[in-house]
Amino acid sequence: MLIYVSKCAISFLPADIYKMHQGDWNVDHSAMCYMHCALNMYKLMYPNNTFNLEASMKQTPQLPDSFRQSAETCIFNCKDEAKTLDDKCVAAYELTKCMYFCNPEKYFLP
Repeated sequence: MLIYVSKCAISFLPADIYKMHQGDWNVDHSAMCYMHCALNMYKLMYPNNTFNLEASMKQTPQLPDSFRQSAETCIFNCKDEAKTLDDKCVAAYELTKCMYFCNPEKYFLP
């Protein structure tokens, strides 16, 4: 499921977003910044570029039933995957990449 967040329409290649949804995470830094913008818009990242587990879990009830269990599992599996905390874009990329590879068929992030 590919979702585009228009509020995050910064300078990036939309093809990179498509590539990520196909499992190809070799993307430009601007696509990583798009991921940060999307996560930040939903309050899923703290200012220190770590993942906001509590906010994430509060939002899972909004997901379709077919995605909810996978999302909760992947959230817990990936909650500490942001390692490059001095670059908010790379930190978001690390989180979302983990979420994708946790369950590619149920990946729903932008």
